[in-house]
Amino acid sequence: MITPSEIQAARRCITIALENGASASRVCLTKSVNDTCTMLNSELDKVTHSADRSVYIYLYVDGRYGTFSTNRLEEAELEAFIIKAIGMVRMLGEDLCRTLPDPSRTATDAKSGLELGLYDAAYEGTDADARLHTAESLSIYGSLAAGEDGFIETDGRRFRLISEECEYADSIDDIYTVDSQGFEGRHTETSFNCFTEMTIEDTEGNKYSSFWWEASPFIKDIHGQECSRTALQKAISQIGPKNRRSGLYRMVVDTAVASKLISPILSALNASSIQQKMSFLEDSIGKRMFPEGFTLMDYARTPGRTGARLFDTEGVATKDAPIIENGIVRQYFVNTYMANKMHIAPTVEDITRPCVLPYLRDEAIHSGSISRQDILRRCGNGILVTGFNGGNCNPTTGDFSFGVEGFAFRRGRITHPVREMLITGNLLTLWNSLLAAATDARPSTRWQIPTLAFDAVSFSA
Repeated sequence: MITPSEIQAARRCITIALENGASASRVCLTKSVNDTCTMLNSELDKVTHSADRSVYIYLYVDGRYGTFSTNRLEEAELEAFIIKAIGMVRMLGEDLCRTLPDPSRTATDAKSGLELGLYDAAYEGTDADARLHTAESLSIYGSLAAGEDGFIETDGRRFRLISEECEYADSIDDIYTVDSQGFEGRHTETSFNCFTEMTIEDTEGNKYSSFWWEASPFIKDIHGQECSRTALQKAISQIGPKNRRSGLYRMVVDTAVASKLISPILSALNASSIQQKMSFLEDSIGKRMFPEGFTLMDYARTPGRTGARLFDTEGVATKDAPIIENGIVRQYFVNTYMANKMHIAPTVEDITRPCVLPYLRDEAIHSGSISRQDILRRCGNGILVTGFNGGNCNPTTGDFSFGVEGFAFRRGRITHPVREMLITGNLLTLWNSLLAAATDARPSTRWQIPTLAFDAVSFSA
């Protein structure tokens, strides 16, 4: 973790910058350690250890702006580095829109880095042997009984296991930010992750791959073999895909991939996209652009949840706030630079922890959970999308074309896998056909996007 002497060095960078002609400065000191153990077919394949320390220096000099980074914190070297950097900034073009944020907007409650409860003390006791043991425990390769022909039979499907790759990783990230206006903030977070990818072959020689993962700031939440068994089951379920006719279908998008349809919305709400005329949500603040009842929140400050932060990279305090509320756009993401450039009020530079709230078209939401199976039953017939394979979205118009794979379902029950299909349309049209949003977003993800259902989506075979 960041030491007191390193904090003093970061503060000293501010003093050096101001003493040598900078009108303002911000410094961000980051330290991280990452350890990974990878298993291939139950055998140890790779072990990696990496440690990084960087100091990022943001300089505001004579109406000009520049950013620089180094990993050296010795005072004499820092002073020479910053003096040279200031000289380089003076050679740049003037940009008076570059300023530090108003001090009243910066966070005051991120002093220790531990306020959000995202640091697991168990990390300190995790050594190389413990990491190797956890990685070994992920594997189910040797526990699968194959016949004399090398094939395994599960639920009436026969397959041969080609490969199993398992990975366990843990890390710690510590960030300390200070600026010349008096802001100081710190964020400390541990992360524990396991990942498995399975590749199998059916009796006709067709190969299928799938993966699964678990992640948490807390090691107690990692259940390794469940991860591997899920990855295997997902691969097996792909056996025997059938062709599907082109047409309009109800589409259910699994929570594991549903963020694909949220990402273009968040990009379109970014002030830089709007300023560059590259947003299909330009001039949408206060307007109902999405179905009534649909709400997208930024739950930035939820303690103990992956991705929570008390401040952004400028030091601006985050807050829990609606981004889209009952279909109405409430907020753009506007950093200090874009606010000055566009003459609009600043907010935060980006969303921290997006969460889609439960939604059922034409129905009130009562307490209780809504699962993927609940949504499949409500939709009756259609296609469940479990993977996106390329494609693009026009940021100006919202028109999209995505390759997808998944399963056909009938009367709420999955019937067979489908592959190599294409969905096309416009994002605003798609979202205004929203039928449901479940409550099954995975706790391990920063983006809390649940299973989604849409009506009359154009699929091409």
